[in-house]
Amino acid sequence: MSARFGLRHLALLAASTVGALTIAGTAAHADSDTDEKILLKGSTTASYFWDDSSGRAGDTGLPASGKPMQKQLAASPSWPLLTEGYVMYQGKKMPFFVGDRGPGAPSNRGIMLDLDAKTFADLTGGTFNPDTLGVDGVGGEGHIKVDYVITKWGEGVGKKNHPVAFSTGAWSERDENPAEPPKVLAEEKPSQEPAPQGGGRAVAAPAPEGEPQESGIVGGALMAGALAMAGGGMVLGGERLRTLVKR
Repeated sequence: MSARFGLRHLALLAASTVGALTIAGTAAHADSDTDEKILLKGSTTASYFWDDSSGRAGDTGLPASGKPMQKQLAASPSWPLLTEGYVMYQGKKMPFFVGDRGPGAPSNRGIMLDLDAKTFADLTGGTFNPDTLGVDGVGGEGHIKVDYVITKWGEGVGKKNHPVAFSTGAWSERDENPAEPPKVLAEEKPSQEPAPQGGGRAVAAPAPEGEPQESGIVGGALMAGALAMAGGGMVLGGERLRTLVKR
C-alpha cells in the first residue's frame, strides 16, 4: 500500500468523524432553542389563599379554571386563566399557573397576585396548616413583595400585560395586544464574522510544482482528523498510523 493511499484512507475517516460531530452539534443547538421565553416581568405584593370548597377561612368555592385547588395554583385579578410563570422571593423561585380570579378588593391596593398557601409557606419558610388553611410560623404575615416572570400566556380572556385591579374588568376582555417581551432578554441574532482585510476570501496557496495537488486536501483532512481526535471523536492507534505512513 502506498503512502498516498494510506493518507487518503485517513482523510476519509477524518471527514466522516467531522461530519458526525457537526450533526451532533446541530442537534444540541436545536435542543437549546426549547428554553422557556420570558414574556413579562415585574414586581408586586402577593397574598395567599386556599379555596378547597370547604367553606372555611373565607373559602369562596372551587377555582374559576375548574381545576382543583392545588400547590402552584395562583389567582390573578387580570391575567388570562392558565397563564404560566414563576415568582422569586429572597432567593427562592417557585412556579405558578393562574387557576383563579383574584384578589378582588385588595387588588385596588396593589395586591396583584394571590399565591396558594403551600407555595406561600415554601417561600416564607412557614408551614401550611390544613385545619385553618393558613400558614403558620410567619408571625401572621399574609403579604410579601415578590418579583414575577410570565413564560406563557393563557389563551382566553384577560390582560396580557402588567396586572390591573379586578374592578377594571380587564379579566373579562380579550387582549389582542400583549406586552412586548423585555428587550434586554430578547434572543440575540448571531453576528456575522468580519471579512478578512482586502475583502477577499481566504484561499489555499497553490501546491509547489511537482507535488500532487491532492496533498493540500489531504493535509486539511488530517488537521480535521487531529481536531476530532482531540475531542474524542476518532481514535487511531499510533502503530496503525505509523504503518500507513511507511507503506
